[in-house]
Amino acid sequence: MKRLLALSALLLLTGARDPILVPDVSQHEIQVRQGFNGTSLLLFGAILSPEGTRAGQDYDIVVVVEGPTRPIVLRQKKRVAGVWINADRTTYRSVPSFYAVASARPIKDIVDDRTAAIYELGLGALQLSPSDSIDPAAQMRFSSGLVDLMTRNGLYSQDEHAVSVTGQVLYQARIFLPSQVETGSYTAETFAISHGRVVASAISRVEVRKLGLDLAIADFAQHSAFLYGLLAVTISVAMGWIAGRFFTPA
Repeated sequence: MKRLLALSALLLLTGARDPILVPDVSQHEIQVRQGFNGTSLLLFGAILSPEGTRAGQDYDIVVVVEGPTRPIVLRQKKRVAGVWINADRTTYRSVPSFYAVASARPIKDIVDDRTAAIYELGLGALQLSPSDSIDPAAQMRFSSGLVDLMTRNGLYSQDEHAVSVTGQVLYQARIFLPSQVETGSYTAETFAISHGRVVASAISRVEVRKLGLDLAIADFAQHSAFLYGLLAVTISVAMGWIAGRFFTPA
């Protein structure tokens, strides 16, 4: 409360005309241990008008959580003579490993397509430009397929009924991070939108880290890839031998 009062006084003194956002998240660090089943991330904060008063009824709040980016090679499978083979392929240099957007109503009712594309608000507005030179129709097909694949794996989502505003000043939304999320730095960006225009934004950060045995295995796989692969093959062969030795039917 003291923080909100101080911000209200600052707004009045500076004569700012745009609203101010005060965002936060329930966890700034998520620890991934063995048996991690995912976690629900609470994003909350306050929005004040330029006069330092309640502003929730005057603005739409949209929250976007995005994970570390990584390159992806996407292949399209094609059935030839009854056999599925890899046909066309394309490479994306920078794809969010996780993307979730939350709002109180449909994005299309909040902003136009141009604004949605500029701020990447919504699954259909993600800028997934491939590094290869392909025709626009193929690019759209590959991009749609990539978004659909990530959505089915629980890594991309869009919930247009997830943001609630209390007392016209406090907002909150919950976004679920599944067990297969990548480690790294995540951004949680909150947008205040009025009459189709983004008038304010603020960012909070969340670190996802592996601990314990998972961390040791990940480090070993990353820094000693050859030995890790050799060990994995050795263990597989040993388990197969043990299974055949002790579980052979009489």
